[in-house]
Amino acid sequence: MTQPLRRPQGGRIDRGKHLSFVFNGERMEGFAGDTLASALIANGRHLVARSFKYHRPRGIMAAGVEEPNAMVQLGRGAATIPNLKATEIPLFDGLEADSVNCWPSVDFDMNAVMGLMSRFLPAGFYYKTFMASLGLWHRLYEPRIRRAAGWGRAPDGPDPDCYDHKHVHCDVLVVGGGPAGLAAATAAASGGARVILADEQDEFGGSLLSLNRTVDGLSGGDWVAGQIAALAGRVETRLLPRTSVTGYYDGNYLIAVERRAPTGDGSSTPGNPCMRLWHIRTKQVVLATGAHERPLAFPNNDRPGIMLAGSAQTYANRYAALPGTRAVLFTNNDGAYEAAFDLHDAGVMIAAIVDARPAADAGPAEAAARRGIDILPGHAVADTNGRKRISGVDVRRMTPDSRELMGPARKFTCDLLLMSGGWSPAVHLFSHAGGKLKFDDEHACFVPGAVDAGIRSIGAAAGRFSLAAALQDGTRAGAEAARAAGFDGGGASPVPSCEEPAAGTVAALWLFPPAPGAAPGKNAFVDLQNDTTAADILLAAREGFSSVEHMKRYTLSGFGTDQGKTGNINALAILSSAVGRTIPQTGTTTFRPPYTPLPFGVMAGRNIGLMNDPARTTPMHDCHTAHGAVFEDVGQWKRPWYFPQAGETMDVAVARECLAVRERVGMLDASTLGKIDIQGPDATAFLNRIYTNRWDTLKVGQVRYGLMCHEDGMVFDDGTCARLGDNHFLMTTTSGGAANVLNWLEEYLQTVWPDLNVYCTSVTEQWATVSLSGPRARDVLKKICSDVNLSADAFPHMSYRAGSVDGVPARIFRISFTGELGFEINVPAGYGARVWNAVCDAGREFGITPYGTETMHVLRAEKGYIIVGQETDGTITPADLGMAWIVSGAKGDFIGKRSFARADTARADRKHLVGILTEDPGAVLPEGAQLVADPKGSPPIPLLGHVTSSYRSACLGHSIALALVKSGRDRMGEQVFAPLEDRVVTARIVGPVFYDAKGERLHG
Repeated sequence: MTQPLRRPQGGRIDRGKHLSFVFNGERMEGFAGDTLASALIANGRHLVARSFKYHRPRGIMAAGVEEPNAMVQLGRGAATIPNLKATEIPLFDGLEADSVNCWPSVDFDMNAVMGLMSRFLPAGFYYKTFMASLGLWHRLYEPRIRRAAGWGRAPDGPDPDCYDHKHVHCDVLVVGGGPAGLAAATAAASGGARVILADEQDEFGGSLLSLNRTVDGLSGGDWVAGQIAALAGRVETRLLPRTSVTGYYDGNYLIAVERRAPTGDGSSTPGNPCMRLWHIRTKQVVLATGAHERPLAFPNNDRPGIMLAGSAQTYANRYAALPGTRAVLFTNNDGAYEAAFDLHDAGVMIAAIVDARPAADAGPAEAAARRGIDILPGHAVADTNGRKRISGVDVRRMTPDSRELMGPARKFTCDLLLMSGGWSPAVHLFSHAGGKLKFDDEHACFVPGAVDAGIRSIGAAAGRFSLAAALQDGTRAGAEAARAAGFDGGGASPVPSCEEPAAGTVAALWLFPPAPGAAPGKNAFVDLQNDTTAADILLAAREGFSSVEHMKRYTLSGFGTDQGKTGNINALAILSSAVGRTIPQTGTTTFRPPYTPLPFGVMAGRNIGLMNDPARTTPMHDCHTAHGAVFEDVGQWKRPWYFPQAGETMDVAVARECLAVRERVGMLDASTLGKIDIQGPDATAFLNRIYTNRWDTLKVGQVRYGLMCHEDGMVFDDGTCARLGDNHFLMTTTSGGAANVLNWLEEYLQTVWPDLNVYCTSVTEQWATVSLSGPRARDVLKKICSDVNLSADAFPHMSYRAGSVDGVPARIFRISFTGELGFEINVPAGYGARVWNAVCDAGREFGITPYGTETMHVLRAEKGYIIVGQETDGTITPADLGMAWIVSGAKGDFIGKRSFARADTARADRKHLVGILTEDPGAVLPEGAQLVADPKGSPPIPLLGHVTSSYRSACLGHSIALALVKSGRDRMGEQVFAPLEDRVVTARIVGPVFYDAKGERLHG
């Protein structure tokens, strides 16, 4: 295997390490240090992709994240990764990649017929064509478009790669490891600051790895190596190559993605993840993110072999890969001349330099003359030739105002066209942070403007494109950032000296005129990935899309994976000219994170499978398993659902458990209930504001049930709260709502009532809870608790006592969620299994029966007790639940109080909680079933309400249900109907309490 366009020497590749890879089924060879893009270029592969809309042939245009064309599918099977840029993929042995968006192959793409129809498919054609008939859109157009749309293929199995996250803090984060970033990191570290230096490339050095520069008397590469060695020797400095900072958020919080191992081969392990997501908190940020070279907009500027001049220079110098053998340069600035000269010196024939400016600057002109390269000032490329690769260009002179072409075309044969329209600072992270941009007329680009303190843009990222300016900016900004972070740092760091060509001028030329007789902007591509042409932008302007955001959405400019990094400014400028505004008046589109696409895997990290939703188990879990429990998920908890005996169905088991509780005694693992320890001098006042009822009247040793409402007066959560001491309470919440309640309490304490001296601590996991319920509950507890008087008079319902159970210190509460005599035994979690077994042993003579959540639901529904989230849905007030008694009118303000005065909360037709008894005792209504007054009416039939809970009651011998029904309390005894899929069930409205309406049994 040969690499026909690999330079015989030079570059930063490791020629001693040969790597084999496969692209589109063809085996090729490269070297360590290559990217997939550089290896393809060295192997002479220029047609690598097809465009999104017209499926035009496309080649590699750039050398970094700004690449719009070279999208590939990396890897095979479950490890495959779609839509990666070949310019960002480090070459590794065994790499397999394929072109995307082409069938059957990139060389022969059947969908290329779309290019022949391009005149009928301008911007917005889908709105004008496909939306006229909604029926055709759904039946014909949309299905076909969806089949044709998309880029790569999503993997069809679990991702075998491993990813992780890491959270770090530093004083100064420097983003970008080019000359400006290296100088800034060195200065900040010398000042004593903890520094993180992150760069998206495999090597630090930035432009110094591609340009021939001398810094402090050393070659650019040697100077970079010295700086990195010095920084690596500092304990407080962290170097992160292969790390792209993709998002900048409030409070100097940034995220970065580090590539640690090859992706696409599934070889990564937890000890060696393929990617890591860094969460970085820093005091100061220095943005040394560089700039992106801009393409030029001229007819047929998208053929394979047309490349950004700086990128071609990078391939030739850094990777020793020549993008062509005979080239033409088309530019509007001096910077591109150096690229042409480096390629010429590497053996590429430069046929001509086409300079759009009226005259080339003296320095570059003289250098070109020494090399025998012709310069054509005041000229433009009028068209390009070739099919799957450029074969030549037509060059014409422009009129002095650059609006038209004139004279005959000069034809140049070439297999490489270099283009350069100037440079655009990479201001994305600056904009993420809320920074405002301003337009730099001298360099024809947007540069950072106003921003809050703590952010510094330097070098090319600030529109200062010379190496000397980059080194000066970096040294100054690094020292300033260290001082702003609180470090004196001693004397100022010296600014490195450098040698470089003089900077020249750039002409603000955005759209070049077509050949005489051709339509303006036709096939002059601005967004190469989405096939957005200048003609599309001009059409958008004519049709009234003068806002840059509207134009973007109408034309898709900037919507690709490169997010307009190469074409954005060109699109803005063309729109500005078309609508008669300046570029600053038009403004920019919005830069949003991420700066580069993120794999879903790295966003998830290790939080997948069980780690995504960890299964929480109570201390008694093994006891339940041994007893044959069937579990259900409640929040993240595994709770026993029911305990079937041999041959029992769920219905039979639940009926047995229900009767055991009603007739004898049952035991439930209630450890999952949320428990929040609340302490502080202002705890009572805090609870008075949180709950709807009063808490200043609750005595130590008593328990009270409470409701919490949101500001709109709707029920949020419920539970009991015990007063353990004068300033000490224990709040319980629903199992699934514990975290939300705690967050809610903290939000109010920290933002609304910071003057209150209250501390809230989650203790759910610290306590195991055994709930005893039934007529024989006291008899069971007496056997294992001798230091607490358990009589009804000494220990009444809704009270608390401290004692011991089976010798274990315990908190015992007289609470019942079943309507029977009940005790809740709370012991330290480590004793949960011991106490559970002790209760089992003590209750054996009384026929004690473990029961699960399904039985608990039946028992509480028989009593009309609500479950928040089942009988409520965010639109239900306490009064709707028949619990107006719990809203105190004798205390001050509390959350939701004002909302109860709204007319809407007192409407007569609000939904009320009621009971439902079916005409057929055995008919169990499905939860969610809709209730109507007349099932035979014409649709739409008015709905009265819906069933919230529904069960078969073994105790009552009848199905029961709770429901929310309009004006329900005024409809007692009325008949309602539940239209189901196969039948209509007749029922009547009753009170919500089906069992022991006077509540006598729970007093025992």
